[in-house]
Parts: sequence; C-alpha cells; structure tokens
Amino acid sequence: MICIAIANQKGGVGKTTTAINVATALAATGQRVLLLDLDPQGNASTGLGIERSERLQSTYELLIGETSLNEAAIATRVPRLDIVPSTVDLSGAEIELIDFDARTHRLDRAIARSEGRWDVVLIDCPPSLGLLTINAMVASHALLVPLQCEFFALEGLSQLLNTVERIRSRFNPGLSILGVVLTMYDRRNRLTDQVADDVRAVLGEVVFETVIPRNVRLSEAPSHGLPALIYDHRCAGSEAYIALAREVIARIPKSAEAA
Repeated sequence: MICIAIANQKGGVGKTTTAINVATALAATGQRVLLLDLDPQGNASTGLGIERSERLQSTYELLIGETSLNEAAIATRVPRLDIVPSTVDLSGAEIELIDFDARTHRLDRAIARSEGRWDVVLIDCPPSLGLLTINAMVASHALLVPLQCEFFALEGLSQLLNTVERIRSRFNPGLSILGVVLTMYDRRNRLTDQVADDVRAVLGEVVFETVIPRNVRLSEAPSHGLPALIYDHRCAGSEAYIALAREVIARIPKSAEAA
C-alpha cells in the first residue's frame, strides 16, 4: 500500500480537485483507493458527495485515536474509492495534538494498522505547513504538489521543498517527490507559459508533462458532489486528469522502491 500526500501550503491551487480526480482515475484502473480528507474545510468530502450527516467518524477522530482507519472509511459513489471524511472538528486538532506523544506520527500509525485494505492512499492536506500536513508527510511515501501557474507560486514551492527536506532529515527519510503538476494553466496568458518554463527549468523531470487547464467543468463538478471525471468525462479538465493519472501510475513503483 502506497501513501501519497497532495500538498501545497498555498490555497486555491487545485489541490482538492487534483486529489478527487486522481483518486477517481486510479480507482477506474482497478486500484482500491482511499482518500483521506485532512483539510478542516472538508472540500474533498463535499466534492465526493458525502453529506455532513454521514460524517459520523472523521479524520479528527482518527488522529486523536478514537477510531481506526477501517472504521472511519466510508464508500463513495465511485466504485473502489473510499474516503475518510473531514469535519470542522479537525480545525482544533493541531492544538490538541500538541499534548500527544509522537504527535507527528499519529496518522502514520493509524495507516499502518489498516491491514493493507487499500492499494493507494491519497491524503488531501490543508493549505498550510502545520502539524496536520507534517503528519501527512511523515505517513507518506511520496508527495504530489499541485502548483498554480502564477508568479507567487514559485516562492511557495521553495518553502514547501525546504519543509520536505526537514521531514526527510528528522522523521521520514523515505519521503520522495512524486511530482509537481502545473494547474490552472491558461495558454492565452504569457505569464502562465513563463511560470511553467521556469518551473521546468528548475525541477526538470520532477514536473509532470500533463498540465491541468482552467476549466469551468472542473469548477462545477464539486457542487454536484461528483468528480469531474464522472460529471463530464469529455471536458478538457477531465482528459487532463486522466493523463495525469497515467503519469502517476508510471511513477508509483519508483516511489515505493525508494521508500
């Protein structure tokens, strides 16, 4: 079972959209997939049609040890895709976890006790580099970074990569960068191309070939509680995420081997 954290401390970069649609695409290939919603906003849960009333056990209870991964996971409308939803209670978890022993390893231990029920675990991290994201990185084999094609995104990426190095040196030496995916790409905007070129020049093959375009259907899908791949599988955004999933699958064995 490989665990992949989807993280960027900057909000609005398409992180949750990437988590939902990559999870859906992986499940469509026959993989048993679990999505962990580690963002207190709970957007991944909402985007997969999980009502608030259905979130009886969440990632909050999982982190504080009141439930197990197997007990908290619920099925979604996507075959072979389960989710551990998030609730607003998670917003206070970072403060509460300070009092726990091994507070950076709470999620890692919870996943380790899941008995290999899933093939792939994806973690949708909050838009910050706090204790929740650190837990995700400690528990993961690899990191997938959505990066919006804008100038300030480059500064955020540098900070994120520094955090990854600290996690490697202190907690999880096996953590690798699965890849950086360029999101909200607009070919009509020259700055978009410039940012994409700069990122590729610095990171090289770490950057996925697939870019995720700005697409109205990607924005509409969550309001219907569906991944874009199901809401409109022919739209440009869905086609891009299908292509990205192929690249992710090709890189997963390398990450597992490195870990």
